[in-house]
Amino acid sequence: MNFNGHKISSLILLLIVLLVISMLLSLFSGDMSLSAWDLLAGLSPQQSLILWEIRLPRTLMTAIVGAGLAISGVALQALFRNPLAEPGLIGVSSSAAFGAVLVIVLGGVVWQDVSVWQMSLSAFIAAALSTALLYSIATRNGHTDVALMLLAGVAFNAVAGALTQLLITFSDDSQLRSVLFWMMGSFANLSWASVGIVLSLVLVSLIGLWRLVKPMNAFVLGENVCIQMGYEPKWFKWQVMGFSALMVGAAVSVVGVIGFVGLVVPHIMRLLIGSDHRLVLPLSALAGAILLVVADLFARQILYPAELPIGLLMALLGGPFFLMLLLNKRRRI
Repeated sequence: MNFNGHKISSLILLLIVLLVISMLLSLFSGDMSLSAWDLLAGLSPQQSLILWEIRLPRTLMTAIVGAGLAISGVALQALFRNPLAEPGLIGVSSSAAFGAVLVIVLGGVVWQDVSVWQMSLSAFIAAALSTALLYSIATRNGHTDVALMLLAGVAFNAVAGALTQLLITFSDDSQLRSVLFWMMGSFANLSWASVGIVLSLVLVSLIGLWRLVKPMNAFVLGENVCIQMGYEPKWFKWQVMGFSALMVGAAVSVVGVIGFVGLVVPHIMRLLIGSDHRLVLPLSALAGAILLVVADLFARQILYPAELPIGLLMALLGGPFFLMLLLNKRRRI
């Protein structure tokens, strides 16, 4: 095995170890402290309830959503051929949020109880339409105008945010509390059913995007190169947009808007291992899971006994990182 192969293998092992450690810390941290010794000695009924029905679903969902958002960031950056493309920045997350809030507020009129799959479906449709429209606006003749993409993303965020606020004005008190807390991002009070739904959608999208890693490598070199290598760019674009929207929609519909994971993680992975999507995609999934599990653990502890919304924390961390990327880009011009 050459040095690069050894380095990559070591990085994969390190990420797996860090993910396991971070998830164990998440499981054992909280109002009631738990440890491995408690598991061996036998848990009380209260400890079992907290571990299996509260902390484990939360920890798993955090890892799943982190992986999904990181993967969608990799895919969208390949689609737009630009490292600044990210679901939150270009309006995909806010559009998915609008779709989910639409079901929360108006769906209650039609259905007595709105389910997770209904929110996920609505969020996916809104995210997919937003991604397709953004791509058609920002891309001409196979070339993506980065400035136009970011400006269009600002517009999409503004419109989706305004429509979401409009829906909130028609919500009742219980819907208002639910929507406002959900809009800031939260992993609290998750059910095993929601974990299963999001896990299924993320796995389907991951498998779909994994099949496209070779076309991704070709597409970033240009559509002509992609065609010469035997891939159909149009079909590739629609698959990337569909699977990315499915992942973002699934995440947003359950835990709310969480930004910058899809920007920070792929960028760091490319710095470490290069731009081969056969490596960037799976390693970004691991790193995204670690980042969000650690961030959620920090959000639970920093204002204890209160809990800092995870979406707010990621915005505080990701905003300066995005500014740093823009400054580095300006220095290279």
